[in-house]
Amino acid sequence: MNSLSTLTPLNDASRLRKLLAAGVLCVLSLGGHAQVTPQRPPAPAPVAPAPGVPLDALTAAATNVGVKRCLPAISRLSSLTVNGSTGNDVLVDWDRKNPDGGPFFSLSGVEYKNASLAFSLTAVPDAAGGCSVAAERISVAPFACRSIAQQELGGYKATQLLATFTVYVDARDPGASVTLIDSPPGCLIIRRHVEYDWKDPAKARSR
Repeated sequence: MNSLSTLTPLNDASRLRKLLAAGVLCVLSLGGHAQVTPQRPPAPAPVAPAPGVPLDALTAAATNVGVKRCLPAISRLSSLTVNGSTGNDVLVDWDRKNPDGGPFFSLSGVEYKNASLAFSLTAVPDAAGGCSVAAERISVAPFACRSIAQQELGGYKATQLLATFTVYVDARDPGASVTLIDSPPGCLIIRRHVEYDWKDPAKARSR
């Protein structure tokens, strides 16, 4: 039996980095991958990435529509998600009248050599100068959810909401959760993190 990909415990100060840098779960039994069509206004093309490195479509889209205050959070999380991928694309929604002051919603499709996943990110600027961020990384593993929980989520508290729907949390990492949904013959995995008043660490260091 193939080994399970690691779900790294989310227990240090950089919770979002740990959540979204978790290893990709390979979908060995799946065939094609769905193409997610981007939705962006006309804008100058972003600087091309280095050879072999996929374009970060989410960061490019947020920049193109005029998002500024939450752009560091969007770019940081998106770059972690597309790192090591072979391609990505995105669907975005934003307030056309106030692109930098309203909420920004996105759904990315990310492809890897032997896997694919969806990445949902919502960023909302707040009155304190930070951003409230909700990020979800959604993937499928060709294993039973119970097996994944036993091998990868030791120490997490489990709450069963439905017969096929269980949420796991770690008290050391408030705001984060791992949800396992039985989808025989595999398991749907949603890694989620919500954080309020997220501020750019680079700006904090410059003060």
